[in-house]
Amino acid sequence: MAISRWQEFVPEVYRVLRGGYSFSSFRKDLMAGLTVGILAIPIALAFAISSGVSPEQGLYTAIIGGFLVSLFSGSRVQIGGPGAVLVLITFQIMQKSGYQTLCLSMLAASIFLLVFGILKLGSWIKYVPTSVIIGCTSGIAVSIFSLQITDFLGLRIQNPAHNFIGHWTSYYNAFSTLNVYTTLLGVGSIGVIIFLRSKTPKIPWGLTVIGLGIAVCFFFDLPVETIGSHFGKMKTRLPSPTFPSFAISMSELMDVLTNGLIIAFLAGVESLISTLIGDGLIDRHPRSNCELIAQGIANFGVALFGGIPETGAIPRTCANVQVGGRTPIAGIIHSLTVFCMLCVFSQVLDLIPLTTLAAILIVVSYLISDVERFIPFVKASYGEGFILLTTFLLTFLVGIQFSIIAGTFLSTLLFMYQMSRRSKTKIKVLQKPSDLGIEVYEVQGPLFFGTTDLLKELPSSQVLILDMQFVPIIDASGMFALHEFFLKCTKNGTHFILSGVHEKLREDIEQLGLIDMVHRDNIFSDMSLALAKAKSLI
Repeated sequence: MAISRWQEFVPEVYRVLRGGYSFSSFRKDLMAGLTVGILAIPIALAFAISSGVSPEQGLYTAIIGGFLVSLFSGSRVQIGGPGAVLVLITFQIMQKSGYQTLCLSMLAASIFLLVFGILKLGSWIKYVPTSVIIGCTSGIAVSIFSLQITDFLGLRIQNPAHNFIGHWTSYYNAFSTLNVYTTLLGVGSIGVIIFLRSKTPKIPWGLTVIGLGIAVCFFFDLPVETIGSHFGKMKTRLPSPTFPSFAISMSELMDVLTNGLIIAFLAGVESLISTLIGDGLIDRHPRSNCELIAQGIANFGVALFGGIPETGAIPRTCANVQVGGRTPIAGIIHSLTVFCMLCVFSQVLDLIPLTTLAAILIVVSYLISDVERFIPFVKASYGEGFILLTTFLLTFLVGIQFSIIAGTFLSTLLFMYQMSRRSKTKIKVLQKPSDLGIEVYEVQGPLFFGTTDLLKELPSSQVLILDMQFVPIIDASGMFALHEFFLKCTKNGTHFILSGVHEKLREDIEQLGLIDMVHRDNIFSDMSLALAKAKSLI
């Protein structure tokens, strides 16, 4: 029993190897891993630069994160690495506190993810409001786009701002420093990407446009900034694992925990969505709680090696499936491919124009903006539309931490309002007070926090029977209201009897301790028995 309970956390790679792994499967995974590894390089570099860290830190994340995710994942085809949804929170932490705090936040996020997985909260993804997810994702897309303008236009900004409004004010003030060659190369890069995506979708457009960008700069000797000229020569090896210093103040600790929770939430949701899509393409059901464990381990490892927050990458996961990847071995090969590129071709990576990477991320920001669902969702419901727009605006204007809290809070209020309107709970009079002093009422509908006031309006006589046979749901607030009403009846000298109490309702009442207070012999499943009891009390 204990063993089967933990079967959910057994990594998929173990199941694959134990079940017999053929050479033909390895050949498919090898080609898929090599392809996705090459695709991952420009994205990892671009995400790192937009996050405010050095380019190679994005590669560290793809290498360590990708390897650990594939090693411990509950998905067959998940590809781990830096993700677009984590760029904004990473950039905000870097601008406010620096890499030390980011590293501690990643360690905190890894612990949160491990706890989420152990508590089996992976299946709860379906309860995250869609309006909050779309609003945050679209807001992140706007932020990513905003962060690319400096490199895309080749602007020279001495003291860059740390907020959205400040960014665009800086762009306006520095517009006179625009580099025409940089801008033309960036616009041309976007044009090439659009052409490749529409005409030849099988060609890796990210790698292709980078190759063309390097070639154009070399042959025409264009005065544009590259990774090497802006950041210095890229390191050609992985750093040694290092623990960050834990010497921080209480206020800094609270920031770390808050940031860690936000990173865990974003990484967890993105990863679980990625597994649902990826494994769905091969007709498999991923184990979501095992995936959360893998994400926790991966973020812990990435933090030790100086990377940035890691998550499941939806585009690369889908690409992995499309080119033949069917087991976690493809993901492991993907990370080894990035590692080899870092060690062998780092000098080539130094030549990549920053405007080309900015062009790639401008396209990525559009792809993740969820335009197809954004506008219809706003039109579909005033309440959901308001939550989506609020979350969307707060994400890039204030910060993703506040937008998630505000969006979730507003969704809760909307749910409470809708439940109170849609629940047609009412109290029906079955028998008015007679000469015998017996009155009978029937509760029709769920008895929860939005309907408990109905009990306060009931009168009290010598004996009162409350029939519950048509109560499908009762929550803690409903239980408390029953308790309060019983005390009111007792105070007025009224005998209180419950009728129509089905098995589930009896369990709930007993758990609250109300069943002993009312007395078991005053609780019945049948109205005739309740009436007989009432007459015996007169």
